[in-house]
Amino acid sequence: MIARFLRALYEQTLALSRHRRAGWALAFVSFIESSFFPIPPDVMLIPMVLAARLKAWRYAVICTLASVLGALLGYAIGFVFWENIGQPIVAFYNAEAAFDRFVVFYDDWGIWIVLAAAISFLPFKVATIASGVSGLALAPFLVASLIGRAIRFFGIAGLVYYFGPNIQKFIDRYFNILSLIFVAVLVLAVLLLGAL
Repeated sequence: MIARFLRALYEQTLALSRHRRAGWALAFVSFIESSFFPIPPDVMLIPMVLAARLKAWRYAVICTLASVLGALLGYAIGFVFWENIGQPIVAFYNAEAAFDRFVVFYDDWGIWIVLAAAISFLPFKVATIASGVSGLALAPFLVASLIGRAIRFFGIAGLVYYFGPNIQKFIDRYFNILSLIFVAVLVLAVLLLGAL
């Protein structure tokens, strides 16, 4: 039932990439995905860049900025509306355990968790809500969100721009693995810097 609902939502989101107001739709999906929407904006970004490669960087900017604004909404949900809105959102994604792990590590690793979630397949919405619940400082939260989302969306736009349609299949097939590798390298770099 939920899988069918998510599949239909995915198809509708993909269809928005062909709409005449696709840029606005991309901004909207990027905004809401950072706080509660289950379908990532990559679903729209990839076909939009394939259709208009010269607009690749513009689309990456739209995704990045709208996503960071949406991250503020996620933060507000955690900070102000946790009981009424945040808990039901986390429960809908069956992410209570992941959320609890996020909160436990936030004291020492909050910024790095936000950065990793902003870049990878990890649920960014859970990280934004957890940031609000734990009271993570807003300025570092925004900086980590901006850097992470820019890496992700400019990276995807760049791959599609330079490698065309073939890269879409590669990204679709290996996105989770590529994200894990990138996050592992990021964690290793942080640990090495901490050891110096």
